[in-house]
Amino acid sequence: MWGKLFPSTSTGTQNLTGATSGQPKTVPYAPTVDYEQAVVHAVEAASPSVVSIIISKYLPVIEQCPYNPYQDLPPEFQDLFGGGGTQFYTQCQKGTKLQEVGGGSGFIVTSDGLILTNKHVVEDTKAEYTVLMNDGKKYTAKVLARDPVQDLAIVKIDATNLSVVTLGDSDGVKLGQTAIAIGNALGEFRNTVSVGVVSGLARTITAGGLRSGSSETLDNVIQTDAAINPGNSGGPLLNLKGEVIGIDTAVVSGAQSIGFAIPINRAKKDIQSVIASGTIKAPFLGVRYILVTPNLVKSNNLPVDYGALLKGNDSGTAVQSGSPAAKAGLKEGDVVLEVDGTKINDSHSLAYLVQQHNVGDVITLKVQRGKDVITLTATLVERPAS
Repeated sequence: MWGKLFPSTSTGTQNLTGATSGQPKTVPYAPTVDYEQAVVHAVEAASPSVVSIIISKYLPVIEQCPYNPYQDLPPEFQDLFGGGGTQFYTQCQKGTKLQEVGGGSGFIVTSDGLILTNKHVVEDTKAEYTVLMNDGKKYTAKVLARDPVQDLAIVKIDATNLSVVTLGDSDGVKLGQTAIAIGNALGEFRNTVSVGVVSGLARTITAGGLRSGSSETLDNVIQTDAAINPGNSGGPLLNLKGEVIGIDTAVVSGAQSIGFAIPINRAKKDIQSVIASGTIKAPFLGVRYILVTPNLVKSNNLPVDYGALLKGNDSGTAVQSGSPAAKAGLKEGDVVLEVDGTKINDSHSLAYLVQQHNVGDVITLKVQRGKDVITLTATLVERPAS
């Protein structure tokens, strides 16, 4: 397939840097038509599995109702103020009505109706959700699980023999490769397609729900310049093979061509967990921490320049009582340097490394305590309900 898209023989080349032999390096010339066909085929493969998620709530019905502001006055005073013949109106509630309040996107991952989307799309527990298929059919949707750590959720519709997306491998995503976003742009334009490139990897962002005002930090997300508009949230980010490499999740407010997607490999465990148990079981260590930065090293006189400094805040203590971290012997002021041999840094936060494991896994922690480096082990448990 790739030989056809990017043939090794070509009629033109692009000069890059000089090779050691003195000859210029070249890259194969790919005809525009082949690239366009690849994009079209990728979209055609995924589109039947991309859905719109309609958010509805019972809201007050407000009408203009007549009223008499002088009704408590004696009749002679009502006539004096013109209350006898003048009609006045005020707003009043006439019951409630189910109304659309927003929209998002999602995509089908099993033929019997499991749909992956963003948690912030279906975060309102009092709302009702409807899935609008690519062919125009509508289904009532039930939220099966919301990931307590990542901006992911899984909903279910009562249907069979549905077209499903192909899940790719986000660990193999490269800078500069084509990225195709599909979604319900602006909550109005169903299956809108935009094309760009992967413009960044391993980004850390703070994303917030548009309706709740809540926010959470997302680590190791994909940055793309493919247009991601409000309403695209939960839709797939594709490669040229039509495989899902990410879940569109956020766009930088006020900026152009800066969107983010959660790598699809992060969601695979959630999908399998829901299939197996009906819920998303997230591993839990039980610490609060600050990622070590040069400023933190100076202000706290730390002996290391990387890791996670365990530190409490207004929300609670650094080490939660009775948690795996407490049982392992972690203390406030410790700097966790590594998890199973992987250093904690901008690309691999402590939370991210913990989430790569399953409930029940035993992890090995390399810890800086004062001038000493110690090794501790912790057995992860299921994250308690918030």
